[in-house]
Amino acid sequence: MIEYKNRTYREHLQKERWHSFTVAYKETDLWIGIDQASFQESIPAFTESRIQTLRKDMDTYLQNDPDYSTSLVSYEAKTEAPTIFQEMSEMARKSGIGPMSGVAGAVARRIGQEIKDKYRVREIIVENGGDIYADIQKDIDIAVFAGTSPLSEKVGFTIQADQAPLGICTSSGTVGPSLSFGKADAVMIICKDCTLADTYATAFANEIQTTDDVAPCIEKIGKTKDILAAICIKDDKIGIHGIFNLKLFHSKL
Repeated sequence: MIEYKNRTYREHLQKERWHSFTVAYKETDLWIGIDQASFQESIPAFTESRIQTLRKDMDTYLQNDPDYSTSLVSYEAKTEAPTIFQEMSEMARKSGIGPMSGVAGAVARRIGQEIKDKYRVREIIVENGGDIYADIQKDIDIAVFAGTSPLSEKVGFTIQADQAPLGICTSSGTVGPSLSFGKADAVMIICKDCTLADTYATAFANEIQTTDDVAPCIEKIGKTKDILAAICIKDDKIGIHGIFNLKLFHSKL
């Protein structure tokens, strides 16, 4: 499995529209873009503080409920669990896999919402290991990163701002450190809820072993009402579903 530790795909998001910064704490590694007019100098420090507090609360809970972090099927958080774990359990019930499958999307959404609530920013994107929380006022183009596939960064969607906030999450069996039982180069899922998009992306990426699995997987995705759009990539095969317009990128962004 290829792991892109340098996260070069983040360069594609750093355009004039955003004032961007990164914050890392333990395994959490966020790229955050805020519209230029809304950015305030205190936002990065606030973000770092909130991530540290959130992670410490999460780690403390997992020490007392270690089965939560290892379950590969639906698992209910205990009543004393932090809210983020309650939400992850709820969303993972829909996908049918373990609740940690939604953790990156859940953290991205939580941090994005906290920044917006405190600073009243107009637009914000939070990217966490390829999973994106997007609360935007103008349309944005998002390409799919699919490792060594010839389709990597060549296809994506134009995301309509009137559908925001959204979760745009990608899972892969060939790229990155996350657990996957499939061999998809990329499965991008877009939902209203970022945690839900993340757990569905993992679930459907698990189902793709060969190019023959792309068509039945995208057909199943099309029958899942909470999914607004999806792209599945295995080698040179692609499956597409959803409400957003397909965007072709003729060269690397």
